[in-house]
Amino acid sequence: MRDAGRLAAAIEVLEDIETRHRPVRMALKNWGERSRFAGSKDRAWVSGLVLDVLRRRRSLGWRMGDDSARAAALAALAIIWDWPVDRVAEAAGEEPHGIGALTEAEVAALAAPKDLAAAPVAVQADVPDWLEPSLRRVYGDGVASEGAALAERAPVDLRANLLKTDPERALKALAPLHAAPAGILPTAMRIAAPDAADRSGSVETIPAFSKGWFEVQDLGSQVAASAAGDVKGKQVLDLCAGGGGKTLALAAAMGNTGQVYAYDSEARRLADTIRRADRAGVRNLQIRSPVNPDPLKGLEGKMDVVFIDVPCSGSGAWRRHPDTKWRLKPETLAQRMADQDSVLDAGATFTKPGGRLVYVTCSLLPEENEDRVEGFLARTPGFTARPATADPELKSRLTAQGYLRLSPLSSGTDGFFVAVLERAA
Repeated sequence: MRDAGRLAAAIEVLEDIETRHRPVRMALKNWGERSRFAGSKDRAWVSGLVLDVLRRRRSLGWRMGDDSARAAALAALAIIWDWPVDRVAEAAGEEPHGIGALTEAEVAALAAPKDLAAAPVAVQADVPDWLEPSLRRVYGDGVASEGAALAERAPVDLRANLLKTDPERALKALAPLHAAPAGILPTAMRIAAPDAADRSGSVETIPAFSKGWFEVQDLGSQVAASAAGDVKGKQVLDLCAGGGGKTLALAAAMGNTGQVYAYDSEARRLADTIRRADRAGVRNLQIRSPVNPDPLKGLEGKMDVVFIDVPCSGSGAWRRHPDTKWRLKPETLAQRMADQDSVLDAGATFTKPGGRLVYVTCSLLPEENEDRVEGFLARTPGFTARPATADPELKSRLTAQGYLRLSPLSSGTDGFFVAVLERAA
């Protein structure tokens, strides 16, 4: 495909997302099924432009003075991809596959886009207006800077699996993908985000991946799992295990000692955990599936650590899933908050005296973070907040209450919140 056809395809996908309220993955999949002629480079190009537009949808439209998908895509090429206006015009106007020649207004806007510093803060941050007050509670006057960091492309982070290898060997295996240490944790590795129109190298193609030497896991997620503390020989319950990323990190930290129990309210999510655990060499895992009656029976009051990565807005992962910030609604957030309270209360019943309840979200919103924890502590006697980490590199990210807050701007990770709550002995 030539640039004209790629640009037209990206705008078609963006319009499909906006008019049909489709998740971006579904919209791209549907386009791909209709466009069998498109090669892998074409798909990477279209996907890259669509995601870059979604990350900065508001600011691109504001700078163009036009909120259409067409205007945002043109602006992304000029502002994010650094295309000269002439190249944008050529791609737009090329027949028969172009989207039509640029108008005088479009040429003028691309040549001299409006100064973003003059935009409202929510536009600078590329977030919906209704979320600005929540983010101000956390970041104050830094909302625009935090939002801009959340609108960047994300790297690929990996965790060296100490059950199978060590970080040095894992990095050597990943050399074809130019992986490097990610910092903070010795087991964390990072592959830089690719250029806008390129596809990142596939980790699965590295032979060591099939051997279980490493797992794809954001550095923030790895740090959150490390907040469980010393778990060797302990009884650990991962109460919202999902696909098992943090379950496997906990199992590796345990060195196949003790027992880690993985539960999720949706059985289908646990299917991948079994496969991944087998590849990773995990031998101390028990899957507690909701398809069985009373799947958690017998664990009440016996867990040294209850790890809860609760369902949340996912606002901390907007770099990777930018469409979700535009689909998030107040009523959805309210439901998530109710779910979080319910899961916290359930987690308390499994925490033994002297044990720890680790509450984690991939959210930046205080309604899902401090508010939920403070509410839990107010209604649940016997639990006390403890510092979420003793890592010297992370102490500056602790709040006054001892909670850990990470973000792309502050720590180079996805956005995460961690609270460690200890039950009185």
